[in-house]
Parts: sequence; C-alpha cells; structure tokens
Amino acid sequence: MLTIVSHEGNISTITISRPSALNALNQQVLSEIKDAFASISKLHSTRGVVVTGEGEKAFVAGADIKELSSLTKAEAVELSQKGHQLFQFIADFPKPVVALVNGFALGGGCELAMACHIRIATENAKFGLPEVNLGLIPGYGGTQRLTQLVGRAKALELAMTGDMLNAKDARELGLVNHVVANKQEGIELANKMLSKIAQKAPLAITELIKSVNAGFGYEKAGYEAEVNSFGHLFTTKDFIEGTTAFMEKRTANFKGE
Repeated sequence: MLTIVSHEGNISTITISRPSALNALNQQVLSEIKDAFASISKLHSTRGVVVTGEGEKAFVAGADIKELSSLTKAEAVELSQKGHQLFQFIADFPKPVVALVNGFALGGGCELAMACHIRIATENAKFGLPEVNLGLIPGYGGTQRLTQLVGRAKALELAMTGDMLNAKDARELGLVNHVVANKQEGIELANKMLSKIAQKAPLAITELIKSVNAGFGYEKAGYEAEVNSFGHLFTTKDFIEGTTAFMEKRTANFKGE
C-alpha cells in the first residue's frame, strides 16, 4: 500500500507513503487515495480528515514523470479526467479536509493540496506548478483552483514561470491558511481545528462546503479546457523533450513543435 489510513478519535488521516519517490503521484496512488476517501465517507464517527505525506521532505512532489512520459494522448486525457474526478470528490467531500503540507507540494501535489478545504504548511513547504518545464500544463484542476485562490494574474505568473513559493509567500497570497514550524505543530493545529469544527452541526458543515463550492460552478468549462489541452500537449515534440530532459537531469531545449 502506498497510502496509509489511520483514525484517532473522530479524525481520520490519509498519509501518502512513497518516500523513495518523494510521495509522487502515480496511478496506484491516485486509486488508493480515492479508496481511502470512499472508506472514510462511510464512517459516521469521522468528523474531519487530514491529508499529508510521509516524512519531512515532501507532501507530494508531483506526478510520476516516468509514468507520464509513456502515455498516449488518449491515455493522458483519461488520466487527467481521473485526477479531476478524484480531486473534485475531495473538494466536495462532506466533511472538512485539511491538507498538512510538509516539504514539496509541486504539480499534482499542489493540486491535491488545493482540492482540500484548508491548507496548513510547515515552514519548509514549497508550492508550485512546474508542468511548463515538461512542455505540459497542470492536468488535475490546477489551472482553475490556483486562479480561484490567488487570482488570475498571479496564477498565470506562477504557472508560466514554474516558480516555487515558500510557505510564507503562499500564506500571503491566500494559497495557505496557516504556517507552522514543523509537522508535529501542523498535526496539533489540524487536530485542534477539526476538533473545533466537529463540535458544530455536521449537516451545516456539509451544506457550507456545498454552498461555497457552488459559487465556482461556472468554471466547469475551464476544467474541461484543461483536460483537452493537457491531452493535446502529449502529442508535441516539446513534451518528449521536456520529459526526456527531466529524466536526464538537463535543461530542456523547447522549439515550439
């Protein structure tokens, strides 16, 4: 198992456990995250969920580039749709979901964190959508959720440059709710926050999540455009160059082809 589910009191924790790959998302991890949330949704005793990554280096460092590099356009579209469905399921989850971001949250990891309702970051956290370095764009809803959180201009800047944000800057932009010194403090804050929310009316919390998310319903076309563009880019020479350069640990030479 690459995803560990644990329970303490009325709080469930999902830990992405693939430390040798900095907890990178592959199709197995995506499926296990879906199964974890599905199982937790059936637990009446759970009143809140924490999502985090194993270790101190990474929450989720991104997608598995080796796996991505071999996909066809059709497979890429299918993967993007799978990611969209999973992250929308998390965004719509009827119980509060807190992302405890420890270390790198890049690409799909940043998208996973943004799908959660609240984000707590450790001081060593780094956020970014560096897909442009591979000749790609974010494929799991990142173009839409980053824009919702930080605004159009800043989202475009971050996605086009591929730059990383530290925890402090992420908080100032509204990408992160709280910054803590270390993971243990993050766990304590997440548990304190979720315990407080657990004292409120559960049905009211569910309807709050539903109502807030309804305000972004007009963005559906944007999510569909992201899936189509993500798939199209898998047919380009720039994608082949970008992923090859990444695995060879060299700078990519893009030609716009």
